[in-house]
Amino acid sequence: MNLGAAEEESPQEIHIPAEIDWQMLDKSKFFFLGAALFSGVSASLYPMVVLKTRQQVSHSQLSCIRTAFSLVRHEGFRALYRGFGTSLMGTIPARALYMGALEITKSYVGTATIRVGFPETSAATIANAAAGLSAAMAAQLVWTPVDVVSQRLMVQPRYNNPNSSSTHYINGIDAFRKILKADGLRGLYRGFGISILTYAPSNAVWWASYYVAQRLVWGGIGCCYHAKKVQVDEDNENGGYSNNVYKPDSKTVIAVQGASAAMAGSISALITMPLDTIKTRLQVLDGDENGRRGPTIGQTLRNLVREGGWTACYRGLAPRCASMSMSATTMITTYEFLKRLSTKNQESLTS
Repeated sequence: MNLGAAEEESPQEIHIPAEIDWQMLDKSKFFFLGAALFSGVSASLYPMVVLKTRQQVSHSQLSCIRTAFSLVRHEGFRALYRGFGTSLMGTIPARALYMGALEITKSYVGTATIRVGFPETSAATIANAAAGLSAAMAAQLVWTPVDVVSQRLMVQPRYNNPNSSSTHYINGIDAFRKILKADGLRGLYRGFGISILTYAPSNAVWWASYYVAQRLVWGGIGCCYHAKKVQVDEDNENGGYSNNVYKPDSKTVIAVQGASAAMAGSISALITMPLDTIKTRLQVLDGDENGRRGPTIGQTLRNLVREGGWTACYRGLAPRCASMSMSATTMITTYEFLKRLSTKNQESLTS
């Protein structure tokens, strides 16, 4: 299925590189390169995650910039990467599960929906939504315990306060051991249910929105070029119109993918923000402060509303939107690049 095809929306054809499916990938290269590339992406975006988490658990409403300055001033720049080692250790297997489930589901659901009789565009939208849903559910099996540990490290102060009732963690391993000892396996999977409710629909919305956004952007580009009646020789290496066919170059393809990803990321962040705030609160609150079983979703929501009204559910929205948009743009361009690097037959991509 060609995600960029826009023939049905406009009188001209847009020829972009065909999508690479699961059967075309060299699996060992795909997972090895994916672990390396996405570790770098996670490192660049991690400070945004720390700031978002700090805002969500704060009892006062500070802006993202003030939160960042306060954190750096009192705890140093290293505080922006607190818990990163733990997060990175979990990112690699979680990403592997995510990418595997995503590509397998997209390939098989896409083929099945076309066989049932759905048109290609509808089949692709359904396949992308189903792939995002299954990928998020698979990744959360690994990511939830890692998220719980890394978020506990993110929000604890640099120096332990002896008068504080909160547990102090030396590092990720220490936090893992203490949480397991205090609350058992259930403590490590605190917020698992709401994580699924947050990330599974969010991923389904994101991948479906990404596909639709690509079609809209390509349709707009096609109509724009058609209206200007730009004529380019067939020998022009950058491509162009020839017999009413537009062949975008690689830079245009990357730009469209990045813009579509950013749009989809912002939409998903806005829709799922209240659930993400509740999830973060559930995961970072200590069991000894709220009882062995921890607070319920309803109690957490009531506490949030009591603190700052319904707008408290949207604390950290700015860094989350920025993080998800940048992450989505970086992720999708990196991911498409990764798939092209990991194909079994590189020559097929140039045809």
